[in-house]
Amino acid sequence: MLGFLSVGVLGLLLLSIPVAVTLLLLAFGVGTFFSPFPLLKALGQNLWSAADSFLLIAIPLFVLMGEIIVRSGIAGRAYRAMDHWLSWLPGGLLHANVVTSTLFSATSGSSVATAATISTVALPQQRALGYDPKLFLGTIAAGGTLGILIPPSINLIIYGFLTETSIPSLFMAGLIPGLLLAMIFMLISMALCLAFPKLGGPRRSSSWGERFGDLIHLVPLLALFAAIVGSIYMGWATPTESAAIGVVASMILAAINRKLNWKTLLEALDGTIKTTSMIIFIIMAASFLNFVISAAGLPRVLTAFLNAHEFSNYELLFAVILMYIVLGFFIETLSLMVITIPIVAPIIFGAGFDAVWFGVIMIIFVEMALITPPVGLNLYIVQSARRGEPFSDVVLGTLPYIVAMLILALLLIAFPAIALWLPETL
Repeated sequence: MLGFLSVGVLGLLLLSIPVAVTLLLLAFGVGTFFSPFPLLKALGQNLWSAADSFLLIAIPLFVLMGEIIVRSGIAGRAYRAMDHWLSWLPGGLLHANVVTSTLFSATSGSSVATAATISTVALPQQRALGYDPKLFLGTIAAGGTLGILIPPSINLIIYGFLTETSIPSLFMAGLIPGLLLAMIFMLISMALCLAFPKLGGPRRSSSWGERFGDLIHLVPLLALFAAIVGSIYMGWATPTESAAIGVVASMILAAINRKLNWKTLLEALDGTIKTTSMIIFIIMAASFLNFVISAAGLPRVLTAFLNAHEFSNYELLFAVILMYIVLGFFIETLSLMVITIPIVAPIIFGAGFDAVWFGVIMIIFVEMALITPPVGLNLYIVQSARRGEPFSDVVLGTLPYIVAMLILALLLIAFPAIALWLPETL
């Protein structure tokens, strides 16, 4: 059955069949050959149950909030502020790319929105100042991945939904590793630019007046983050309610910036409907596939196989990590999560690993899938902003930051408290 699923996923995706349709076709294929149950009778009830969740309302709300922030110009002003503060460091604007991505990640919840926004505001600076394109593009693509680790994260919401894990705990667990990953990105950028000065572009210094004067442009993103995450941490709102708070706050910020008009709202709603429809359709199709796989007995077979071979807990963990690395080359991140979590999570939890901690570990490798070809979505988002130039620049530029993700994963395995300290404390 595993061979059928692997060949089926790769074959159908290579034929450019949409992910949700691919999952439904696989479900009927598995059901036809491996399951004794009548699938059509279960289809309607299963799809309805997958979509009928209050928690999923948070997804369109967070997407809408990110769409409004993108169109209000707040991200562009924050980038200029970071430029004034960080351009004197070895690497200059590379650090502004990472820090602005970190700030925007704390409001958008989406890696794609983060990468697209930072590309728009940063690439003109790269061309004007003569930065080496590879490392510069790498910081944008890798920095964009922080959008699914730093809360509020749509992917963490989906993980929590699929594993019945506390969303507030996942949000708290992702915060410190997300900030630590941003720091590792910056340290790697600085080390490379010290070793190869041409990679970093010109080092510039701004006056203290410019630096302090532009700090005001960071306030909207910080205020939005405080409103969303603070309301969850303080116990005042659920993730879904905090998403609604975020939408209202983003509209207020857009109004303050005189960008709140019918054109902005219609564009934001249009983008929200397209993105949300894709996500929910994939979740529904994956839920049906998972139902069929469970009915066919695959989780039971895998568990028996693992028990028979007596893998140690950490051998099992590293096998799962290797699986995510390999599948990340070929399967889009959201699909990767919804296909694998219902199979992998019970095995990992049965081995004694913490559900919140494993969620953070898994998201790191889902992040890696965003910047590894051939289907790394962030690579194509960044490339789409620079037409007529080689795609290989983006791919090569992300390699040092893939190493950074591996470093963070090893740190989390060696020191689980990096992720668990904050949720346990609060």
